[in-house]
Amino acid sequence: MDKISIVVCCYNEEESAPLFYEKISEVADTFQNSEFEIIFVNDGSKDKTLKIVKDLAAKDERVKYISFSRNFGKEAAMLAGLKESTGDYVAIMDADLQDPPELLTEMYELLQTKEYDCIATRRKTRKHEPIIRSMFSRMFYKIINKISKTEVVDGARDYRLMTRQMVDSILSVNEYNRFSKGIFCWVGFETKWLEYENIERVAGKTKWSFWGLFKYAMDGIIAYSTTPLVLSTLFGIIFCLFAFVMILVIIARTLMFGDPVSGWPSIICIMLLLGGLQLFCIGIIGQYIAKTYLEVKGRPIYIVKETNINKIEVKI
Repeated sequence: MDKISIVVCCYNEEESAPLFYEKISEVADTFQNSEFEIIFVNDGSKDKTLKIVKDLAAKDERVKYISFSRNFGKEAAMLAGLKESTGDYVAIMDADLQDPPELLTEMYELLQTKEYDCIATRRKTRKHEPIIRSMFSRMFYKIINKISKTEVVDGARDYRLMTRQMVDSILSVNEYNRFSKGIFCWVGFETKWLEYENIERVAGKTKWSFWGLFKYAMDGIIAYSTTPLVLSTLFGIIFCLFAFVMILVIIARTLMFGDPVSGWPSIICIMLLLGGLQLFCIGIIGQYIAKTYLEVKGRPIYIVKETNINKIEVKI
């Protein structure tokens, strides 16, 4: 009998968690030869999410929970769930039911063919999503796929069902600054993509702000490409050559025509341009240094406050 682990990341999902449990239970009951475990990871919720999950665990032994000491972010929550999963197959899902549980049946059947190691999902459309956010999301995927050797599929969700071998490979990536969409692709393995229409949250509000998504996108670019560093070097070379040429032009003009350079507004504009470009390049370098700094400090990715899973430890 196969065991399927469902990792559910929760942050202020007191309205969604019971609805998700009901839906996933209905789907689990359709699996005749599979055992389920449902691992809720409470990522420092401020509402009654933990209480609701505890109540579910009290009435259903399949329900496990991990509760963080504070909000560490979805990346940490996914990592905690994957580390404590014991299934032969492991799925990552959101509690808001934007990841349709009924797809699990098709995912499982496809994995049984042994042709794939992972069945992942992506949105066909961005319906119900703000236009500006959709535009920047598409732009991000185009940029990262141009400058990185790791291909990140446009519209990819974290929702996927993976074999134990693939999960173990993901867990072997011990990065502090985690970008799971990149990690899933970087470890390789055969992946089949299932497309579905974008679904609205069943309850509550999204926890992702535009600024939060922007920082997440920057994390992905920095984690999987050094092209920004190459660009900053290229900018430096181009402007040095340009400055050298202009110096020769000014000298020649002065010697030939006796016409000194005048016009402080143009000089100020050039100084502001170069100053801004220098700060931009320093900022790029600073981002890479900051990520390196966080990696070498060796802080735990998350801290568990309470759980009903035995022998859990702080994970680094």
